[in-house]
Amino acid sequence: MRLYQRVFTSEAANGLSMGLADYKPTRHDHRTIWALAWPMILSNITVPLVGLVDTAVIGHLSDSRHLGAVAVGSMFFSVIYWAFGFLRMGTSGLTAQAVGAQRPNQNRTLLAQSLVMGCVIGCALILFQYPLIEAALYWIEATPAVTDAARTYTQTRIYSAPAVLCNFALLGWFVGNQNTRIPLILLITTNLLNMIMDVIAVYYFGLASQGVALASVIAEYGSLALGLCFCRRLLARMGGELLTSSLKHLSHYTELIKVNRYLFVRTLAILFSLAFFTAQGARQGTDILSANAVLLNFVLIISNGLDGFAHATEAITGKRIGQRDLSGFYRNLIAAAYWSLVTAALFTIFFWSAGQHIIHLLTSIESVRAQATLYLPWLIVLPLLGVWSFLLDGLFIGATQVKAMQNTMLVSVFLVFLPVWWLSQPWGNHGLWFAFLSLFVARALTGGFVFWRLSRTGSWLSAMSH
Repeated sequence: MRLYQRVFTSEAANGLSMGLADYKPTRHDHRTIWALAWPMILSNITVPLVGLVDTAVIGHLSDSRHLGAVAVGSMFFSVIYWAFGFLRMGTSGLTAQAVGAQRPNQNRTLLAQSLVMGCVIGCALILFQYPLIEAALYWIEATPAVTDAARTYTQTRIYSAPAVLCNFALLGWFVGNQNTRIPLILLITTNLLNMIMDVIAVYYFGLASQGVALASVIAEYGSLALGLCFCRRLLARMGGELLTSSLKHLSHYTELIKVNRYLFVRTLAILFSLAFFTAQGARQGTDILSANAVLLNFVLIISNGLDGFAHATEAITGKRIGQRDLSGFYRNLIAAAYWSLVTAALFTIFFWSAGQHIIHLLTSIESVRAQATLYLPWLIVLPLLGVWSFLLDGLFIGATQVKAMQNTMLVSVFLVFLPVWWLSQPWGNHGLWFAFLSLFVARALTGGFVFWRLSRTGSWLSAMSH
């Protein structure tokens, strides 16, 4: 408590000398967090549904190679698109600061620059699709029939890349503008359109796995068109003007590139840890690999739920930083921490009471069920251990303290996760899960240390754009 109070009474923090009670969130602070969080929570929940529908549609065809092709292709695009997720995160934090500082010109510029970057990267993925796809198929080593179908799937779906990455930029921009309802509308529209086109392409045109890929392409461009329409309406109310010169020279992208490069490295570290986790599980046998895959669905549920509050923290933190309002900054953060912890506790209770039932719904293979149930306790405690890393990620993105965010991830992966895994190998898969949970704990501790240091020195405003 004394350490906590020193953080919040530091005179270095913008000259503030308040007691802890002065940072108690008001009802308005709690309502603000919930108003921003609930649309993002619902949005995140819809994302896994697309994969389930793709699987359900293609899984009823007589030829199983198409199901394998969709699984392989979906994994390829998950990795590729996740790697460029910085387009959403970087845009969100910088935009929120522009909103708080009341800089409509900068707000417009960030949107335009993010869309340009998304379009350029997406076109580059299309241009270099051959080596990317062939390398992925070679690494996966599927059967020849599945490989051929997966190649057709990926060669079709890759044309959605510009739309997907531009949609990332739009989502970040809307969140940064304190509007999380439009992302909810866009994601629901994308997912519904994808589901409808799945059925039409597969059952009416007989396109199988290629039809599923085509459905994704149509859905992404449809969502982009709708998102741009919403943009036009929001920009009309915003005022300001776009300086086209800021789009023509690479030097004008410096701030956005600087933020995004740290987020890109951080994302690669996450992808490495997940790939390493999967590979080590595979070395322990098919049942362990399958059980871990089932339990990773729990991780997906947790991350989608807690990310809603992380997104809300991004938006409100950036706005408070832009307003140079550290008092409101701390109040909103405490409110977000409170609701994040409540949600994490509910996840823990839910998995403790219904975890085995969920496992039985996800797989009918008894050996896999037994293994997944054996390691379920690690997932029961994960929400309470991982909640802080999600919350701190949202805080650092909103405050554009992304270099610190990158460094905490690198330390957590390479100085904690890997050494803990090495030392706990005698425990088998329990050791692997122990190492995985240690990654979340390390992220929380290192992020907490950075938070304490920045608060004590009053450095939260140092990363704000001018």
